[in-house]
Amino acid sequence: MVNSNEQSNEHSSEGFNELLEELSLDGEADTDSDSYQAPEGELHLRLSLPSKQELALPATGIREVVSQSPNLITPIPNASVLLLGAMNLRGQVIWVADLPKFLGDATPLTTERSEIPIITIEDQEMLMGLAVETIVGMEWLDSEDLEIPLDLPDEIAPFVDGEWQFESFENQGSLPLLDPAAILRSARWAV
Repeated sequence: MVNSNEQSNEHSSEGFNELLEELSLDGEADTDSDSYQAPEGELHLRLSLPSKQELALPATGIREVVSQSPNLITPIPNASVLLLGAMNLRGQVIWVADLPKFLGDATPLTTERSEIPIITIEDQEMLMGLAVETIVGMEWLDSEDLEIPLDLPDEIAPFVDGEWQFESFENQGSLPLLDPAAILRSARWAV
């Protein structure tokens, strides 16, 4: 006597075996040249500062990205000039930093608009929102292609892990990679 679970498992294993037959000997599916290629590298968020300089943050250091009304960012008296204030993020109050000012960008962040993009970064149990001019998008970038930055301003250098060089990159030839942990733990916040 065969119970229904055993029959169900038989049918499932037949489907699984058929799938295994479709795979080549090296464990990869047989594909043609137009099929999906797995991305290389790690996922990064590209952002821009008011001066149009683009930077990247590793997706692993980002908790979430939100668009927040400037009216919902509460200024805090006697706080660092690098902070726009504090905001409520899903029931938790977090600091919101002016990333362009923090990095020494000469062009001020545009706060006179309906919403400001805020990237919430985290390291261990520390959270902070980074207000930026625009979110450019997400991109797979290979860390093996990172180079040592040669010509970075002193204000930004301690927070950059490296940079990618692009021949066809618009507005600049490089894309610096920011270190979220270095930004969170910076002594600049105490000023």
